[in-house]
Amino acid sequence: MPPRRQETWGYRSVRACPSGGFSAEIWFRGMRLGLGNFDTATKAARVYDAAAWRLRWPHRTLNFPNVPTRERAQELAPLPRLSTDEDRRDNRRWEHCVGITEMDEEAIALWRQHFPQDIINEREFYAQRRAERDKRRAERAAYREDKRRRKADAQFNMRLGAASP
Repeated sequence: MPPRRQETWGYRSVRACPSGGFSAEIWFRGMRLGLGNFDTATKAARVYDAAAWRLRWPHRTLNFPNVPTRERAQELAPLPRLSTDEDRRDNRRWEHCVGITEMDEEAIALWRQHFPQDIINEREFYAQRRAERDKRRAERAAYREDKRRRKADAQFNMRLGAASP
């Protein structure tokens, strides 16, 4: 087990990260709320204190109990966006989906390199589908225009018939 970094000793809810930074977290109503990653343990401890002030915890739970007011604590370290365990689970799911998507894109690129005729056939197929769709649209537009014209003629004939008794 690697030795703890000396900078984190004495700070509540501050952990050293393998990347060399420090993370801060706070437990509230049975949930672990991540406060973020920081360059120094002192910054992480100050953010923890700002969150504890915000939650109205007693001074004995603070890393720096000599900070007189909540406003002063938040000036020293404004609150970041909290991340819960649920946020982390959602993020892991999202990363998993992104990984699958990237693998799919790589597979498609490899397939396109090995089977160029399939790409040509696919493009021809979709061009044919577009042409059929455009033809159906033109037929529908002509039908609607003919229908409008016949309706206008019928209304004109009705008015003409009603005006000539």
